[in-house]
Amino acid sequence: MPMQSLHELMLEELRDMLHAEKQLLKALPKMIDAASHAGLRSALHHHLGETEDQITNLKAAFKALGERATSKRCRAMEGIIKEADELLEEAGDIPDAVLDAAIIGMAQKVEHYEIASYGSILAYSQLMGHEAVTKLVQEILAQEENADKTLSGLAESEINSMAMA
Repeated sequence: MPMQSLHELMLEELRDMLHAEKQLLKALPKMIDAASHAGLRSALHHHLGETEDQITNLKAAFKALGERATSKRCRAMEGIIKEADELLEEAGDIPDAVLDAAIIGMAQKVEHYEIASYGSILAYSQLMGHEAVTKLVQEILAQEENADKTLSGLAESEINSMAMA
């Protein structure tokens, strides 16, 4: 049945992100294992814990809306993770610093998708006056934006320069 309201659209987006976060929960450990830079490994590990919290917050958002927390297949995240998996399969042929730079790029693709998605959900929840959902999504969005800034900082401060050598 096609969506008929902004509320239904928000629910579809929440379902999409629940599936996306669950996929990321499985993909991040592979990225952590492949990374050689200690700061990158630490940042990815930290975000793994945040991803677990985000799943909890998404489930709480469904509960606040009186809905069952069900996920909807997120093809966008599937595509990004598939691309990352293909990169990691070639990891043995890639110098460590170049692989770390590539992992940052993959992780930032994930973050940018999540930032866009959560930004939309936030706008919908604010407009409809869903204060509990707004608060939960604001927390998730702040974590995603912080993860993106951390990754950019690592890339700009040393990883990309090391990859040039």
